[in-house]
Amino acid sequence: MTIPIQNIYYLLCYAWNQLEEGQVVDVDTLQSTELADLFARVLDSGINHLLRRGLDRGYRSMSEDTARLRGRIDFGVSLKRMLPPRARAHCRFDELDHDVLHNRILKTTLRRLAYVQGLDAKLRTKLLLLHRRFANISETPLNRLTFRRVQLHSNNAFYRFLMNVCELVQRSVFLNETVGAHQFRDFMRDDKAMARVFEHFVFNFYKREQNTYAVARNIISWDLEAPDEESRSLLPQMKTDISLRAPGRTIIIDTKYYSHTLQTHYGKESFHSAHLYQMFAYLKNLEKDAGSDASAEGILLYPTVSKPLDYTYKMPGHVLRICTINLAQEWQGIHRDLLELVNRFTS
Repeated sequence: MTIPIQNIYYLLCYAWNQLEEGQVVDVDTLQSTELADLFARVLDSGINHLLRRGLDRGYRSMSEDTARLRGRIDFGVSLKRMLPPRARAHCRFDELDHDVLHNRILKTTLRRLAYVQGLDAKLRTKLLLLHRRFANISETPLNRLTFRRVQLHSNNAFYRFLMNVCELVQRSVFLNETVGAHQFRDFMRDDKAMARVFEHFVFNFYKREQNTYAVARNIISWDLEAPDEESRSLLPQMKTDISLRAPGRTIIIDTKYYSHTLQTHYGKESFHSAHLYQMFAYLKNLEKDAGSDASAEGILLYPTVSKPLDYTYKMPGHVLRICTINLAQEWQGIHRDLLELVNRFTS
């Protein structure tokens, strides 16, 4: 499937639940279809936005031998270095500085992305110019642990959006030793990564774009009798991707992201049986609950691959719909189709 680069950006902004922050960057005028160019544009616009507001600062622990006392005197180090006879002392103090972890991540990412093979020349120049403006900030090794160490608060929330972009760049840029150049790995080809993005996108879309349903992820308990707690603890957890509830109606949505919506067996196409079994288990085990859960509707939602699909099946007490959403259409169409998906009564 080919998803326009602007739509990929919106998918990520919803998936990260940072739509407002993402609106700072104008990607609609981006002519390129390369993901590296998209993230270069985002970093260029986003970091310039930060620079206009002022880069974040934080306290760093410092120490030095000084004749001007500041902070706390480390007497052990001072005596060991024979500083008092020279009217000096070793002091430890906290200093407010721009050289904090989230700024280090921005600087390191600017350099890594700037040297990706095939990056638009104008964008490369912009990234390198921005890199120079971080002259007093160190670089840092980038890995998953680095991003987990970032501590942000409400006053610098825009950094969270840029940290998500930087982490995605960190996962995508790799050194191709065969050609001796940094290249950008197309994460769109990673079904597992895109499955997470697609699920979070749909979840946060319904959280933001409608007020008819309460949106949640729920754990469904098994409608089975167990002789003891040990036996019950061995049952696998059933957790929905998306549960929509309104007075008199419950919809369970399970999102699936596959390069092939249908499976083929001996030349015959069919839906993935495991997906049907999973949704069947959700709906049947909800029957024990009161209210609209007992007659919950199910939706298996896939992105459109080669052709749109929309099939509705009925089972005792429930309706199951299997359909696709065209992520290649204009964004207004995606917005409309997702709302119609849950507003249309199928029972």
